[in-house]
Amino acid sequence: MPKPVISVEHLTKRYELGVIGTGTLTRDLERWWARVRKQPDPYTRIGQKDAFERVGESILALDDVSFTVEQGEALGIIGKNGAGKSTLLKILSRVTAPTSGVVKVKGRIGSLLEVGTGFHPELTGRENIYLNGAILGMKKVEVARKFDEIVDFSGVEKFIDTPVKRYSSGMYVRLAFAVAAHLDPEILVVDEVLAVGDAEFQQKCLGKMGDVANKEGRTVLFVSHNMAAIQQLCTKSILMDSGKLDYLGDSLAVVKRYMAFNEQKIDKRVNGYVAKNELAKFQLSDILFTDSIGSSRSAYMCGENININLDLESETTFRNLIVTIGINDENGTRLTILHSDLSGASLQVASHRTIVTCSIPNLVLLPGKYLLDIKIYRGKDVLIWLPNAKTITVEPGNILKSGKLPPKEWGGFFILDNGWEVIAK
Repeated sequence: MPKPVISVEHLTKRYELGVIGTGTLTRDLERWWARVRKQPDPYTRIGQKDAFERVGESILALDDVSFTVEQGEALGIIGKNGAGKSTLLKILSRVTAPTSGVVKVKGRIGSLLEVGTGFHPELTGRENIYLNGAILGMKKVEVARKFDEIVDFSGVEKFIDTPVKRYSSGMYVRLAFAVAAHLDPEILVVDEVLAVGDAEFQQKCLGKMGDVANKEGRTVLFVSHNMAAIQQLCTKSILMDSGKLDYLGDSLAVVKRYMAFNEQKIDKRVNGYVAKNELAKFQLSDILFTDSIGSSRSAYMCGENININLDLESETTFRNLIVTIGINDENGTRLTILHSDLSGASLQVASHRTIVTCSIPNLVLLPGKYLLDIKIYRGKDVLIWLPNAKTITVEPGNILKSGKLPPKEWGGFFILDNGWEVIAK
């Protein structure tokens, strides 16, 4: 039976605002003397709030967070910027200490938190590999055994004897991830820093993390805004919001809650722009996107089910209405059109209020923003014509069951599910 390797109990991290040193004892004394004389802080920057006024203010980066991670488990951590994800990883990696609470970790931790963490800039790539191995408690012979594998994975062999301060951010991340993943830590902690690398290297890293968790039985903690990668790599995820653990569960359920949660932060209805046809006494009063369980959102993942709901109002009954929904890219290029008549639907709008719903069972659009044109007509008479009526955001989704999607530089707008086989003859 798997055993917990990470146990977090009532973890809290509080940061005090305004109580920050100047960097030298002399300036700190000058600042203290100014405060004694009730004068402004002499080292406050122009436009910045006086540091003395912030004394006593604080923020809770983490607020009573509790969870456990079992051996061999890959845990995704998602949430918007400032939710407390990176602070949580820094405490688990012992980079910073909690204000209160208990963290129990069994095993060595290999961390990749941000560009620059864990490497000495004056040392070469070769020297930093051995330095990181020593920090993890490994013997020189153990690191030497892994050395060639690390260099080959990172792809920086030509620069391995160059000081890392001369590396580009991409080279730095390549080597840092290779070191963190190959020096056999029991727990691998990776922050969003992988976004610095190119698409090919990101997929290579995701594959390695999958091997670490699934084949080697080690534990992975992964922070990312790539929802497809989270679903592919992590069986379980947690959602952070304003320092609190909002939800813990199956990764797909957590991702959907995250997207719905973001939707609650904005005004998701369009009441106020009402498209009217005064002559026909007909109007489109709202356009609303909903998912398969009826929750309203404006962002969906590739492969998700989506409903486009048109809220219509009429003083009379209209039969044989035709509704078309054009889907365009952000530049206005038409990508496809949804047509009620071509789909065999016979639409009738009765008096008062009617909801017309167009269902898309499998959203095959690649990640990005798309504009919708709405046209409603009867015969040759156009009742409503709304170009760029609504914007829909498509997020990465695990539509191909591999955690991978074509990078933007490949071009295209759609992704089709497909199967492959090889027959030897």
